[in-house]
Amino acid sequence: MTTPAAAAAAGSNFGLKNALEEGGLISQSVFVILVVSLAVSIFILFAKLFEQQRIINQGKRVRTSFWSAPNLRDAAGKLDKNSAYRQIVDDGLLAEEQHVRLTDPIDQHEWIQSSISRSTASIGAKLSGGLPFLATVGSVAPFVGLFGTVVGIYRALIKIGASGNASITVVAGPVGEALIMTALGLIVAVPAVLAYNWLLRRNKVIMENLFAFANDIHGYMVSAGSVRPAYGLGKTMPTPKAAATASGVQTTKA
Repeated sequence: MTTPAAAAAAGSNFGLKNALEEGGLISQSVFVILVVSLAVSIFILFAKLFEQQRIINQGKRVRTSFWSAPNLRDAAGKLDKNSAYRQIVDDGLLAEEQHVRLTDPIDQHEWIQSSISRSTASIGAKLSGGLPFLATVGSVAPFVGLFGTVVGIYRALIKIGASGNASITVVAGPVGEALIMTALGLIVAVPAVLAYNWLLRRNKVIMENLFAFANDIHGYMVSAGSVRPAYGLGKTMPTPKAAATASGVQTTKA
């Protein structure tokens, strides 16, 4: 009859540490790759969540106070210097200033729209940073684990061939190692896929809000401030008595 001490000793021979020691350099390399991939995926998840939440908070401040300013320069001053919304406003104002310096004629609204679109696209590209890595890990990690599985099965067959014995005591170690690598691949891949889909959905919502804001800025600038979006509970900002450019310079009276 097997004693508890003997059973515990036998069980310890099939743990993760023993599997890595028996698997050699290949199994250890697979393990390191999967663990590093998981760590980087978790870091990207929290970093992108922090970045997204910061832009979402900026959007809330835009809806509450931005459009109450008399002109865009004063409104931009209410936003954080490194705000995504501030970048769109600053690029729009810069495009308005540069339009008068163009030697080839081009409509002002086209020039401003092009500049604002480029600004919005650059923000979208920054938000998408790190997501390709998550997608890659989600796609590749199961195959990396499968590679470790194949190596474990191969080692089990080698042991059977060398000993001429196919008993469970001979193949349990290599097969257990193979199953561990399969499990690790899934443990790494599933969170990466979930994080990728979640972050991608949040990015889509954020970009929809940024495109809407960029469209509002464009309409405000090409109308000399007479067109601005609704704010608050469905109310509309009153039209100013004096129309002004986005830079705040008064031009005509209503």
